[in-house]
Amino acid sequence: MVKKNKSSKQLSIVIVGHVDHGKSTLIGRLLYDTDSLPDGKYEELKEICKRRSTDAIEWSFVLDSFQAERDQAITIDTTQIWFSTQARNYVIIDAPGHREFIKNMVSGASQADAAILVVDATEGVREQTRRHAYLLSLLGIQQIGVVINKMDMVNHDPKVFKKVSKEVTEYLKSINLTPSHILPISARNGDMISSRGKNMDWYKRKSLIEVFDSFKNSNAPTSLPLRFPVQDVYRFEEKRIIVGRIETGTLRVGDKLLFSPLSEEAIVTSIENWPKNPDKTKARAGESVAITLDERIFVERGHIASHEENPPILSNVFRSNIFWLSHKPLRVGNSYKIRYGTNESIVTVQSIDRVIDTDNLAQKENAKEIIRNSVAEITLRARNLLPLDPYTDNMRMGRLVIYDGYDIVGGGSINMHGYSNQRKKTPKAENISKVKHLLTDIARAERHGHDGGVFWFTGLSGSGKSTLAMAVEKALFEKGYYTYVLDGDNIRHGLNTDLGFSPDDRTENIRRVGEVAALMADAGMIVITAFISPYRSDRERARKACPLKFHEIQLHADLATCETRDPKGLYKKARAGEIPDFTGIDSPYEIANNPEMIIDTKNNDIGTCVKQVLNYIEQQVVLKNKSVNKIYKKEKSIAY
Repeated sequence: MVKKNKSSKQLSIVIVGHVDHGKSTLIGRLLYDTDSLPDGKYEELKEICKRRSTDAIEWSFVLDSFQAERDQAITIDTTQIWFSTQARNYVIIDAPGHREFIKNMVSGASQADAAILVVDATEGVREQTRRHAYLLSLLGIQQIGVVINKMDMVNHDPKVFKKVSKEVTEYLKSINLTPSHILPISARNGDMISSRGKNMDWYKRKSLIEVFDSFKNSNAPTSLPLRFPVQDVYRFEEKRIIVGRIETGTLRVGDKLLFSPLSEEAIVTSIENWPKNPDKTKARAGESVAITLDERIFVERGHIASHEENPPILSNVFRSNIFWLSHKPLRVGNSYKIRYGTNESIVTVQSIDRVIDTDNLAQKENAKEIIRNSVAEITLRARNLLPLDPYTDNMRMGRLVIYDGYDIVGGGSINMHGYSNQRKKTPKAENISKVKHLLTDIARAERHGHDGGVFWFTGLSGSGKSTLAMAVEKALFEKGYYTYVLDGDNIRHGLNTDLGFSPDDRTENIRRVGEVAALMADAGMIVITAFISPYRSDRERARKACPLKFHEIQLHADLATCETRDPKGLYKKARAGEIPDFTGIDSPYEIANNPEMIIDTKNNDIGTCVKQVLNYIEQQVVLKNKSVNKIYKKEKSIAY
């Protein structure tokens, strides 16, 4: 028996694996070996086995609380079990292996610091072995031990252990997991649990208890940027107190905090505690705290406090690697509630980017739905900006749970690949003010015979943006209109030569172009822009630069058509891996929701497309009838 530890340290371990590979038996034996069985439980087990005419103790009966489970020989819910070793206290989460109960496994595993993957020596890696292992990867559990169970069923053969170990290692490596230990055990007989036994003296490494004790407690990640999700706001003794749990970083009295997504700022004036302790001036990750601020800013549940220098990303669109649990398929256009930290938000499925077969890791793109127990990468769009941390940057804040009504239907991680931070940067220029022009839009329009405008062509590379833009410009010029094309490649040779193609650089590229186009339209020119501009949020920002004169024109040609054209050979290079983050291949393109015009460049020739655009532009800007002129003259009299 293992002596119990009296310290307050505790580590949570989830035990997963294929049904019937021996998880419940392992846990029952572990409790017995650590003297953690309730009083009288061992005698009860002996009596049960006697009634069932079973010679050996069935340790799985410890956990099978319901007669139905024993009869079905499957575990139908997660169970938390406490036990201790000399090193520390443990909470074991017994996660079911049967595929019908994977939801419980997800909810249990999401709370674990480490995991034990149980594999039957007689069967090797099976379907649920792969699914559960992939879930561990999805949930970010990095401390993983593997036990090859039922070694007594293969005569404790080291060759079998080596073969199954190799199979497990290869699969875990394919999903970026590396087990810290792989050990042979016989849960039924207790070999290599707390005592080594005599049957596998060829294995010289740690027993299971020693593996447990080698796992590290999750250190409070104080080295990461501060993340303080607001749980609630209370009034107490005339104070307005903000409470929550610090997930990462350190918070001190006197710190200036930035509360996202509204970017409200205030200074921490106190860390409240009961009984009062005036010396409490600092709190770290893992602590639940109550703070007061020097200003009465708007803060509510779900907001996230950080320091100014390293806040979370703000975005209304992001990707998520998920595991789908609902009987109802997930489909594009469906809306769900997500929760991460204390934030709850409604999101809509914008796209299903790929579905992954956990058995062979094959990927299916452009799927129409995600069925139960599938793993997939999807893109979600929220109604408002959300404060987000990609899972790769902050494991504690990068996990989310998906709800349909009150039911958990999925879970996964936040992924910002291909999307930029929409947090508005603080202007660097100060002490500036706009200078008012002596000329008005009306005066310019009357001089030119047309108003200015921005006609924003957006579409995939190869959809015909530059070709059509140049042809329309020429047709407008020949009619005597003042016009100019801002083309993506041309702009990057000059104004934006300092920008690359990362999501942030793409956003800045479009921001600059939007501002330039707005100035040119204000000067009375018909401006045509030819940019992929893949993100809706960037195009909306360009619209805001001149909202009354902006026209979004979606050039429609599907990816297959554009890739067939490939006028610059870019798709070929992207497929070969020579161009990373190429739009349409491994970086997203978001089709316009409500464009002013859609031009089908797949099924129409260039002449037809030019006529369509030319007619639209003339309808919008040309002063060609008396009613428009009367309106302009009325505005002119008011302006002057």
